Amino acid sequence: MNNIAKIVSTTALFAAIGFCQPGVAGTPGIDQRQIDQERRIEQGEASGALTTREANRLEHQQTRIERQEANAKADGVVTNTERARLTHQQNKADRAIARKKHNLRRQ
Repeated sequence: MNNIAKIVSTTALFAAIGFCQPGVAGTPGIDQRQIDQERRIEQGEASGALTTREANRLEHQQTRIERQEANAKADGVVTNTERARLTHQQNKADRAIARKKHNLRRQ
């Protein structure tokens, strides 16, 4: 078996084990959205659409959302209320990123 096949099979094994564990709170949609928003902030800073200060504030907002998500997962279950609160916070962050990227301030 070549190295790539070994990596793929090992990754698939770990993924299967991870999905089989009962009681582990999963938030794949929230996690992916978090990654996308962090990527948008980095892209905005790299292109000059976000100033350093704006990017720092947006990253701090993302950190707060990550902390709220960790608190929601702490007991092993993310309730619908917690999920709705996280989604609301991500919606606010999404609007803030868009607003800051298009406010005509440049580095």
